[in-house]
Amino acid sequence: MQEQAISNSTAITVNAVGQLYVDHHHWLVCWLRKKLGSFHHADDVAHDTFLRVLLSPDTHILHAPKAYLAATATNLMIDAARRRKLEQAYLESLMLISEDQHEFSPEQYQEAIEVLSLLASMLSGLPDKPRRAFLMSRLEDLSYAEIADRLDVSVSMVKQYLAKVMVHCYALMHSAP
Repeated sequence: MQEQAISNSTAITVNAVGQLYVDHHHWLVCWLRKKLGSFHHADDVAHDTFLRVLLSPDTHILHAPKAYLAATATNLMIDAARRRKLEQAYLESLMLISEDQHEFSPEQYQEAIEVLSLLASMLSGLPDKPRRAFLMSRLEDLSYAEIADRLDVSVSMVKQYLAKVMVHCYALMHSAP
């Protein structure tokens, strides 16, 4: 009986998202195309938006669907921009380290991108300043004082931020598989 109730609630959610898709997909792609300047990127982000909506628990109670879809799509674009920025910084660091060494193979680039994606997902649950402090420390090799100046906080706060990041990452790595 409980399995049937779960199945019915899933069907309602899928139906609600299906109707949301039918009603608003075209609008969302057009809106994203204006933002991104590319139909293909807009279509990809729209797809990811509806996937996120489908996985969200409150999708059948949407009072302002366009605003919800726009906010979800905007968050996805921000996440993608952060990921690209992180990937670029990491690849630039690798290039500086290996200028005297050999060229990177496609496998090494792929591995670097996978590591960056994992790092980005691990850091995504953190507040902005601790995440930025960690990235400045690890990718830009800045001292605590330099990080404190950039973030407009004290050196002891930078230490707290970095400790918070380490605890966060440790908890993620050693939580249930």
